[in-house]
Amino acid sequence: MPRIDPFHATLANNLLQNVVNFTVWFALVFWAYLETRSVFVTGMIGGIHLLFTGAFAIWFGSLVDHHRKKPIMLGSSAASLVLYAAALGVYQITPPQALGETASLPLWGFIVLVMLGVIAGNIRMIALATLVTLLIPPEQRDKANGLVGMVGGVGFLVTSAISGFLVAWDGIRGPLVLAIGFSALAIVHLPLVRFDDPVPDTATECGRKAIDLRGTIRVVAAVPGLFALILFATFNNLLGGVFMALMDGYGLSLMSVEDWGLLWALASGAFIVSGVVIARVGLGRRPLRTLLLVNLVAWSAASLFTIQPSIALLAAGCVIWMFFGPFAEAAEQTTLQRVVPFERQGRVFGFAQSVEQAASPLTAFLIGPLAQFVAIPFMTTGAGAEMIGGWFGTGADRGIALVFCITGLFGVVLTLGAFASRSYRQLSDAYAAVPGDGPHLMRE
Repeated sequence: MPRIDPFHATLANNLLQNVVNFTVWFALVFWAYLETRSVFVTGMIGGIHLLFTGAFAIWFGSLVDHHRKKPIMLGSSAASLVLYAAALGVYQITPPQALGETASLPLWGFIVLVMLGVIAGNIRMIALATLVTLLIPPEQRDKANGLVGMVGGVGFLVTSAISGFLVAWDGIRGPLVLAIGFSALAIVHLPLVRFDDPVPDTATECGRKAIDLRGTIRVVAAVPGLFALILFATFNNLLGGVFMALMDGYGLSLMSVEDWGLLWALASGAFIVSGVVIARVGLGRRPLRTLLLVNLVAWSAASLFTIQPSIALLAAGCVIWMFFGPFAEAAEQTTLQRVVPFERQGRVFGFAQSVEQAASPLTAFLIGPLAQFVAIPFMTTGAGAEMIGGWFGTGADRGIALVFCITGLFGVVLTLGAFASRSYRQLSDAYAAVPGDGPHLMRE
């Protein structure tokens, strides 16, 4: 009986944990909105996610560089399991009415515990990016990154299909119970996957395992244009924080939680198709150009998909966003895997993730209150309703829609500016100049 390829077996294990974490995250947002009926709360949840991602990313990257990959991935799942169990305990002992009040401390304590469990899974994602370098030959890494994106898409599809039904069936309790069980299953399965997992050299340097932020910054600065790529992704995520904060509120204003979950499931199919396309044809010889082109298309769609209160337009916008997202992610990862030394990749991936998410919490924290107290009144009884309400529509959902339209236009302008920049040309030249023979371990 042939052995299962270790890279694909690890992908499957990551898929299981991704489904767990995505399901809990989606279910928390759905449940919190239905309990409080407040986009302020959903905006805060998005902000907490982005804040924790940025705050922990550099440390997570250091952990990945200083430890063997399999144990650090197991530790990630174990941390998620413990945090989900703690959140379930808080849920069980808290009176139901306290969890439905926006100003309730138990509600926010519960949300923080759940989100910490979700964020612990980011260690796995950083480790998986470095495993692509370790296990895959250089000329095939863009396609392997496409498979990684496809795994994310499958996770979104499964999550979207079940989260709404789980919340409708048993609130947030059912998703937490299932998350605990399946996290345990991922922990049991991963040790059965066998591949050469050497002790990193950085773990034995003078007995120290420092984060070494200064050295990581020097590595990034040594590649012309790499800081600009990270900065571009930062502004991209700044605008993306708007969608994280408001998308569920907008979708649930047009349909039931079950239908919204199914729509996300169908849209997530585009994520899978995108991963398949990348895995088959790659990203081309100029992945940075691919990154900017797909961003231009995605932001153009984002400026139009809420132009009318239409479920069809909403679905089309979600499909376009899901299809092109993996191209951008794979292009950035492929670039970093080529121009950054392997022993530094965990910290550089963590640094990039931290910087890229640094501004997003500000957006997510601000956009919920701005939508709730400015945009929604503006398009309900304010000047916006009088000026454009005749064709754009009026009401709370149209206030959210206006925020999406403006955000999409900003994204288009940002991408066009990046195309014309000197940094784009410099990093493209640097990528082309690096020989494609980075470190890898051929699969058995």
